[in-house]
Amino acid sequence: MTRLGPTPAVPRSRRPRSRRSLDARLAAGVLAAVLITTTATTATASARPDDAADDPVVTRAGLDPALVTGRGADVPFLEQEAENATTTGTVLAESRDAYTLAAEASGRSAVQLAEGEYVDFTLPADADAITVRYSIPDAPEGGGITSPLDVRVLRERGSRLVPAGPARTLTLTSEYAWLYNAYPFSNDPQADLQQPDWWYPECGCVPGTATPDWLVKPFRPSHFYDEQRLLLGKKYQAGDVVRLAVPRGATADLTTIDLLDTELVGRAAAKPRGAVSVLLFGADPTGRRDSGAAFQRAVDWASAHERTLWIPAGTFQVNRHVVVDDVTIKGAGSWHSIVRGREVELAEPAPDGSVHTGVGFYGRYADDGGSSDVHLSGFAIVGDVRERIDTDQVNGVGGAMSDSTISDLYIHRTKVGLWFDGPMSNTHVSDLVVADQIGDGVNFHRGVTGSSVTNSFFRNTGDDALAMWAHVDQNSGNTFAQNTVQTPVLANGIAIYGGRDVTVEGNLVADPVREGSGLHAGARFGAEPFEGTLTFRDNTTVRAGGLDLNWRIGLGSIWFYALDRSIDADITVTGDHYLDSTYNAIMLVTEFGVKDAYRIEGLQVSDVRVDGAGTSVVSARTAGSASFENVDARNVGWAGVNNCGAFNWDFENGSEFTFTDLGGNDGQTMTPWGDGPANWLGRYLPNIISCNDTPPAVAPPAPSPW
Repeated sequence: MTRLGPTPAVPRSRRPRSRRSLDARLAAGVLAAVLITTTATTATASARPDDAADDPVVTRAGLDPALVTGRGADVPFLEQEAENATTTGTVLAESRDAYTLAAEASGRSAVQLAEGEYVDFTLPADADAITVRYSIPDAPEGGGITSPLDVRVLRERGSRLVPAGPARTLTLTSEYAWLYNAYPFSNDPQADLQQPDWWYPECGCVPGTATPDWLVKPFRPSHFYDEQRLLLGKKYQAGDVVRLAVPRGATADLTTIDLLDTELVGRAAAKPRGAVSVLLFGADPTGRRDSGAAFQRAVDWASAHERTLWIPAGTFQVNRHVVVDDVTIKGAGSWHSIVRGREVELAEPAPDGSVHTGVGFYGRYADDGGSSDVHLSGFAIVGDVRERIDTDQVNGVGGAMSDSTISDLYIHRTKVGLWFDGPMSNTHVSDLVVADQIGDGVNFHRGVTGSSVTNSFFRNTGDDALAMWAHVDQNSGNTFAQNTVQTPVLANGIAIYGGRDVTVEGNLVADPVREGSGLHAGARFGAEPFEGTLTFRDNTTVRAGGLDLNWRIGLGSIWFYALDRSIDADITVTGDHYLDSTYNAIMLVTEFGVKDAYRIEGLQVSDVRVDGAGTSVVSARTAGSASFENVDARNVGWAGVNNCGAFNWDFENGSEFTFTDLGGNDGQTMTPWGDGPANWLGRYLPNIISCNDTPPAVAPPAPSPW
């Protein structure tokens, strides 16, 4: 959905610069561009733009960090959105329409650069490393292109910016971006429908042939962005300017810059006392030779001799799974120790259905006894996955690992960052960065118990960023806490599919794009039932609660879905903040075909803040019940409650969904009853039918301190 209303203004001293303002300065004879080359001898200076930003705008998930204090991951980098920086390019209008560059951008906007244009980011703190999130076009036939981006750090000298270090060039690529069509998606922009017999509600028809008249190619492009990291070679000072510029002759017609993360990485860590290096087993730190067999020999020896295995600084080519059991593997830091691999086609499908293999650290599968006492930390896993093949085991970490820890890893361009197939228990994941996945970020699948993911950062996943799927065997006692999720392209930020005694706490989730939302609990995908407790506590979502493209209705920033069975566990939502929800803050829904068979019963919501909802605080499209206490709401666009129940329209007895008001439910609505304070829930008690299938959405103002 395109945002209905104006984009919040950027403070004047930080307002993005447009091409028009640059032209005005040039017309006045002010030199406003730096000639950037790839050689270290260039010493050209530029005039300091007269309206340049004096202070960097640091955000978290596109928000003022003060709005999310204590929530999300505590990461070592600082985030700056390109739309808040100084640029000679074009700032994209904010949009939440799927299949657009803006909708997949963090904060829902970005900057586009043509040849010779740049964007300047002022360093908010000393830094020696950057991460650039960007998009460049696909090749006309698919498969991606490469294009250069010049990187130069500049320092203010009087009214001019002068080079503070050598110029560098990033080779951007779209080889790992740009998917098309319906599930399971395609790399071919000219592909016909993947599933020609499926319903395609966006066109309002049931296609009768593989190439219906309405099909416009490329069909449903998505997954536009990628990121790259760069060590700058020296420490630069707070106040220096990182300029990202598109050089003359670039392959890409337009280069889209979404954000820049800056970080002070420092030197590589030293080898721990008593550790044994993979180099002793023939691993090649230059990356020229395949070190897969050497890594496996090293792992097996270290396990047998109870020694820590050391991955020194370097880039190691590993084009296979490394099977790990009863072993500790440490690297010199995820910026320094890189384990990178190509995706390799298998001569024949593996027993698990895989048709490819690739780099990954795998525990033994549960059917083979599983692995235990595995400890991985301090390195990067960089894959080569360009398409979604769900039978492929080409994940960064996989298999079954009990009594294990995984921390301080950077996982990039694999299918799923970490996919665990249990039964397994007592495994704890922390302090990760997982980016640019074709599928999930993490999935606890099948009988995972007593395990957690904490203080980790996920961006640009192609499915749920964090998922627990209690499939076949019940999950129990698991926790997702203090994680940050940004821009999952498909599905949800955090999704819980069945399970017993599950906790989702202190997370920050931003900008889900389509067919999902920020937080989700679903009785679906053949999951085991929800049992015991399911707790959502002290989470924040922003710019979630979007349009579901299949149902053509607005979701909730948190939503509960009964498809396979009723949901009737002890479910509590406490202390959550739902900011700038495109449609609803909270939604409960049962699939229409089973609306009279399944219910969502006994949801308890308390101490929640809703700051902006395009339609409602809560939308009920199911039978069941919920209680609300101390739920404060403001800037709600349509009504406090949209109660459709099970759509049986019994006006004499009321909706099949019942609300209980436990007090303190204060708030405001924008329409239709004015802006005065009110009990947003009171007029709908206990089960007044107030159903509007598609109420009009009114964009709220930007979130602000409560």
